[in-house]
Amino acid sequence: MSVNKNALIRYQVLDRCFRNTGRMYFWEDLLEECNKALIDFNPNSEGIQRRQLFDDIRFMESDAGWSIPLGRIRHGRKVFYRYEDLSFSISNQPLNDSEAEQIKSALQIFSRFSGTPQFEWVNEMIPMLESKFGLIERKSEIISFESNIDLKGLHFLTPLFNAIVNERVLLVKYKDFKSSEPYEITFHPYYLKQYNNRWFVFGLNSDNQVPIWNLALDRIESLSETAQKYKQSDTDWEEYFFDLVGVTRPESENLQEIVLKFSPEVAPYVITKPIHPSQKHKNDPTGLEVKIKVIPNFELERLILSFGEQVKVISPQDFKERISQRLKLAGRLY
Repeated sequence: MSVNKNALIRYQVLDRCFRNTGRMYFWEDLLEECNKALIDFNPNSEGIQRRQLFDDIRFMESDAGWSIPLGRIRHGRKVFYRYEDLSFSISNQPLNDSEAEQIKSALQIFSRFSGTPQFEWVNEMIPMLESKFGLIERKSEIISFESNIDLKGLHFLTPLFNAIVNERVLLVKYKDFKSSEPYEITFHPYYLKQYNNRWFVFGLNSDNQVPIWNLALDRIESLSETAQKYKQSDTDWEEYFFDLVGVTRPESENLQEIVLKFSPEVAPYVITKPIHPSQKHKNDPTGLEVKIKVIPNFELERLILSFGEQVKVISPQDFKERISQRLKLAGRLY
């Protein structure tokens, strides 16, 4: 059954009226209730006429609708409408096969985002929907997203997300990899970002007045709200990250054009999965030449090193030497 929003509003209004034993609804009353709901939803709505009302009722009574048990009860010279079975409601009816399949397909995808604040409701909704509508889970998964359920700090996603939305200042207890003991900072959270299956939150560290401070969620030990006034950020976060691979933006580095040469064996992978949105490439029998405009950082170095002997840095010279030095240090381990 496929209906538009206005039709669904009318069906829900009629369903409510048909279940109401405290009032007699004649066709004029039904029309008034439908138009009132339509105008509440859209002030520019012109409502419906009597003919559309009776078309709606016929549809609801049909097999294509809900086969509602609608009685027509005479009151003087007029007739009012009420369900013969007062326990009936279109909201209690099972989904048809098409609707059930659509919901199951959507839930299969949404459920893979377990752990992110926006989709916490999925974990609660799945059992309820399966019970209410008779949805049956597949015995095996048919889609998978990269995730790490053992990663620490995922439970901080929701309070951080809510703190950003509600503009709350946080007291964060944090222990980075270089510190022997945890320390506390007063933090104004602005932006959550995932990279390489880890979550990071960016914001103002008001203790040292650094406007863009990066915290890894797996290094947070605790957080709590404070009564301090939240300071807004004017950073365009999409623009901030556009010139980066990963999340680190070194203050000492500027935007550069990096030229790489990939072997013919890995060229198809680099073409179909670009290493950066700015990527431009030129293919020839000797390999794939790739140009990207980025701010060099640790994540870019690690990405290039992951290709091993299948990639060579052509320019700039200082970045080429940096990768060469890392390879030499790695070679000493073997």
